[in-house]
Amino acid sequence: MYLSKNVIISQSKMNNNYSFSNDQMNGIVEQTYANIIKECKKLKKDTNCPNEQIVALLSVIASNFTSIVEEKNT
Repeated sequence: MYLSKNVIISQSKMNNNYSFSNDQMNGIVEQTYANIIKECKKLKKDTNCPNEQIVALLSVIASNFTSIVEEKNT
């Protein structure tokens, strides 16, 4: 497994009322994580961009979901 439930919970400001089930963590969550890592490595290899560019891209992607979380909390 690439990540643990504790990493997801402790490193993000997620809704305290929700957490992935063990089945989800061992299935779709782990698959999604692996796919994101694989695609980022491919992007880096294909473009020869620095890690900082990958981080910037992931930050932009994350910001698309951050506004959804903030809207639900208001």
